[in-house]
Amino acid sequence: MTDKKDSLLENELQGLRKEYLKHQMTDIQTKLLCQKIEEAKTMNKNQFYPIKYAAVAAAALIGLFVILPNTSGTIAHAMEQIPFIGQLVKVVTFREYEYETDRNMADIEVPEIQAEIKPDEQPVDSAVQESLDRTTAEINAEIQRITEQLIQEFETNLENDWGYQDVVVKSEVLATTPEYFTLKLICYQGAGSGYQWNYFYTIDLNTGERLQLKALFQEGADYITPISEDIKRQMQEQMDADENVIYWLHDEIEEWNFKAITDETNFYLNEKDNVVIAFNEGDVAPMYMGTVEFEIPAEVLAGIRK
Repeated sequence: MTDKKDSLLENELQGLRKEYLKHQMTDIQTKLLCQKIEEAKTMNKNQFYPIKYAAVAAAALIGLFVILPNTSGTIAHAMEQIPFIGQLVKVVTFREYEYETDRNMADIEVPEIQAEIKPDEQPVDSAVQESLDRTTAEINAEIQRITEQLIQEFETNLENDWGYQDVVVKSEVLATTPEYFTLKLICYQGAGSGYQWNYFYTIDLNTGERLQLKALFQEGADYITPISEDIKRQMQEQMDADENVIYWLHDEIEEWNFKAITDETNFYLNEKDNVVIAFNEGDVAPMYMGTVEFEIPAEVLAGIRK
């Protein structure tokens, strides 16, 4: 019986491979691929897309998951049938907006979350499914409002002929576990100089609700202090190790200095279930430092995590 299942799975994967090799990339996709290759060759800390993968194999796996389901309906269906992958929250492209001249460029991909708990994989609580549907609808509506505003600003600037401008919106799936799903929305605007900021959307798949930072901790626990102090420790260690790294910890302008996170500070849970705190450009460091993140070790929060 096991051999038969293995054979069926092998046939399915071979079919997936053939479908992938048969797929023809559009001119836009080819251009973007070449662009990302060139960016990877000239990596530096000021680049727009920070590359954090430890190995080429890991990057290839993530690329397979993110790209293929959005380029071929047949491939997406086949991937849903593979154990575990079929249980992940899916992200598809809701809308694409592209514009390019010698002075203006817009490359906007609006993602849409399609969250689904499959009845054949695990029992579904109707209340959880209802919450999941509501949460994904709210997140999708928020993403669409954000991207629509950026498109309107871009088109207004075009009409007024206000010089050079670049607008880019992309998304990245940061974590997919049986408990949590996190989508990162990456936004960039440039007009002379550029600015990047990110949004993080984490869904608790056990409740169907959008996850709040305080929900990770025992009621009444002080999680703000240990997280904030560990971020300061990491900042200082990075500055001691590299003179080009600067965080606002001891600045003469006191109000610039980082003191503590709040419940509204961006965060997500990585694949190790560790809390990662994320800051936009200029929040805790000079703009050239870009967006910065701090993974909080599990031992720092031991005893107060739920």
